[in-house]
Order: sequence, then C-alpha cells, then structure tokens
Amino acid sequence: MPGLSTTTGLRWEMRALGRPLEAVFFELAPPPRGHALVRVAGCGVCHTDLGFLFDGVRPRAPLPLALGHEISGEVIDASSEQRSLVGRAVIVPAVTPCGSCADCRAGHGTLCAKQTMPGNDAHGGFATHVLVPARGLCLVDAPALDGRPVRRSGCTLAELAVVADAVTTPYQAMRRARVSPGDFVVVVGLGGVGGFAAQIAHALGATVAGFDVSEERLALLGRHGLDGGFDARGLDPKEARGTLRAFAKERGHPDRRWKIFECSGAKGGQELAFGLLGPGALLSVVGYTLDRIEVRLSNLMAFDAKAVGNWGCLPELYPGALELVLDGRVAVKPFVRLFPLAEIEGVLARAHERRIAERPVLVP
Repeated sequence: MPGLSTTTGLRWEMRALGRPLEAVFFELAPPPRGHALVRVAGCGVCHTDLGFLFDGVRPRAPLPLALGHEISGEVIDASSEQRSLVGRAVIVPAVTPCGSCADCRAGHGTLCAKQTMPGNDAHGGFATHVLVPARGLCLVDAPALDGRPVRRSGCTLAELAVVADAVTTPYQAMRRARVSPGDFVVVVGLGGVGGFAAQIAHALGATVAGFDVSEERLALLGRHGLDGGFDARGLDPKEARGTLRAFAKERGHPDRRWKIFECSGAKGGQELAFGLLGPGALLSVVGYTLDRIEVRLSNLMAFDAKAVGNWGCLPELYPGALELVLDGRVAVKPFVRLFPLAEIEGVLARAHERRIAERPVLVP
C-alpha cells in the first residue's frame, strides 16, 4: 500500500459508532514476550464486527480500535521464545485463552477471563499487520503470501482467513454436541457461520436439514452437504417442525434426539430453533443478537431436552477444523469473496445491508 515501509503498518480504526473508519499508520515494533507480529493475508468480515460498528455492541477495549478477528497471514516477527514461528503461515484464533488460569487448567478455556480477541480486546485484522498472542497460532503448511492454493481446498491463505471463526466456531459446537454418523442435524440460518455448520455436520456423517430466507444460499448449500433445504420465510415453528418430521422420516430418522444449531443470530431464527425442540433434542445457540425472544422454558423439561451456548473455539481444536477444509471435505472458496482492504468502508456498509452474499474477506 502507498506510504508503507518495512517498519510501518496501516490499520483502519473505529472511532465512534457508525462513523467512518480512520486510516492510521503505526510503527512495527518488536513483539513483547509471548506475542507474534503477523502480516495479514486476509481478514474476514463477521457479524460481530458489524455489530460493533453499526448496532451498538460494545467492544471490550476502548476506542479507537481496529476491528477484525478472522485473520490469516504470515508471522514476520516474534518474541525471543517464539522465534521458530517466523516465516510460518498461520491462522490466528479468534479467541486465545491465557492458558494458565484456573479455568484454562481445568479445560474451560472459553471461560478464561484473560482471553484475547483481536478487534475486541486489542487491535484486529482490518490492517496490514496485527500483533497477536503467539500461543495457539494454527500453523498452515502452505506457501505464505504468494497466492497459490493450499492443498485440495483450492483456497489461498487469504481465503482461509474465515477458518478463524466462521469454520471453527460451528466446528466446536459440533464437537461438543458429539455429532456423528446417523445423527439428524438441523441448522437454522445458513449464512457465514451456518453454511459451514451444515458442511461440517455432513462431513461428520450426519443427515443435514437447514432453514434460511435466501433461496440462493439454500441452492448453493444443496451442492455442498445440505440434504434438505427449507425456506424459513413466513414459516411458524409448528409448521416447520411438521415439515422436518416428514423429512426425517423419509431419511429413516426418528422424531427424537435431533441436534439443532441456531446460527442466524436473528430473533426469528432463534424463535424457530427453540420451536423445533422435541424429545431428547439438543439446541446449540451459535448465533448472537441483541434482540430478546419469549420462549417456554418448560419445553426443555417436558422433552428432556438441552439448550447450550457456544463461544468461539478453543485453539487446540483449530487443526481438526482446518484439516476438514484442506482435505476438501468442507468447501470455503464458493462461500467467500475477496475485497481490497482499501475498499473497507463500502464493504462493511454493503455487508451490514446484506448486499454481499458471500463472506467478505479484506486483503491488504
């Protein structure tokens, strides 16, 4: 980018809710202990970023702040004890636990009070370079920034940025739900996260049904692991459950023990997902919205069902999710679209208005 040198980076900082971002040059200082400096190959645009910028969701760090937590790139510098990372292509975990607190030691890293999320706790990946914790970086055996595809995925390192959240978050939810061959999985909302949720469930051997308001997404996912796609527009939960019951029966599945993943991050989607609960069902809430919904919690008791949340993905699970992509079992390339970082203002506005069908990835 114009104005850059080997000692200077550029990031786009959020200064106030809904206001234009500001391009800021910054010095590329040596990383402090336990950190790595990553030259960004690509950074995905997530629903969370749009919530910070447009919808009043508050980041934990004070403004000004560069957003962006779906980051892939190349480590160009690291603290002395992490020098072996220099030159390696990596995916940066969207959330990195500290690794040493009581929660982390007990295997509950997603609860870590000292966790670090780029674009929330510190400057993120809407930049040419980003400083991140070295712990948990997911190594990619790939040419770093030369644009060549990585193994069977057909994706460049920039396109693999979405693994950092859109792929790994539903992957952890599926792992926690113990999705396996013979399961009947329902995904509500087939956008950036839900589309990958459907693919992951299929890759794990489940029969997959999905709801969305976009005929285009339903058709695309029908070519990538979705066994049954249903238009959610104007569909009440009771009607939807009846439709699903018939579909499940056709596929040899009982009307019980469904595994339902709410990925829409919308009021209507969450109401629909809860309304699909039946005997022994598991509801995993993966999407986020500020809206409140009214539900009858007694359904959980009556159906002996479960409802759980899912926050991000533990760094130790990243290699398994990445392997599904690199082996071609989960397709990324048809679901992402690259944009120059210089076009960030227009891309974020269009994404917020839902005028970009794919997951946008900003490339410096």
